[in-house]
Amino acid sequence: MGWIGDTVDSVKSVQIRKALSQAVNLGVIVTLALIIWKGLVCITGSESPVVVVLSESMEPGFRRGDILFLHMSKDPIRAGEIVVFNIDGRDIPIVHRVIKVHERQDTGEINALTKGDNNDWDDRSGLLYAQGQLWLQQRHVMGRAVGILPYVGWVTIIMTEKPIFKYILVGALGLLVIFSDD
Repeated sequence: MGWIGDTVDSVKSVQIRKALSQAVNLGVIVTLALIIWKGLVCITGSESPVVVVLSESMEPGFRRGDILFLHMSKDPIRAGEIVVFNIDGRDIPIVHRVIKVHERQDTGEINALTKGDNNDWDDRSGLLYAQGQLWLQQRHVMGRAVGILPYVGWVTIIMTEKPIFKYILVGALGLLVIFSDD
């Protein structure tokens, strides 16, 4: 039983080392992704430097599933710019074009009115803003769209709208890790 026992112990030792190695590799990948994300936040000045277009409101310029790269500068927002903003009480950011700006004379603060290119009404008339809100303030704006990566965001949309695909993908990746050779 000595040779068999030694072989079993050796196999267990290799499996434990392989599992630990895979866990460390996963930790490094997750850490690297977080470092890259935080670096993008610092470089772009935007709390969310990358967003996925979730609706058809900006077609034909931006389609559902496009990824937008954002930048937030100190320059005031101007009509014609495409901004991504959050509305109080809503979790999902919105991508729309600024159609009108209003500068408050007392503070110099710039407020904006937005509209989706594919929408008939501005966001105030379309009841997209919060109750009683007439303008977007600077604090609502997450960033200006400065780049686009078409269609790549569909992965996120599919995994959000059809969670079964997320579980299939995670399961497939798990099997790949388990059965991969070092």
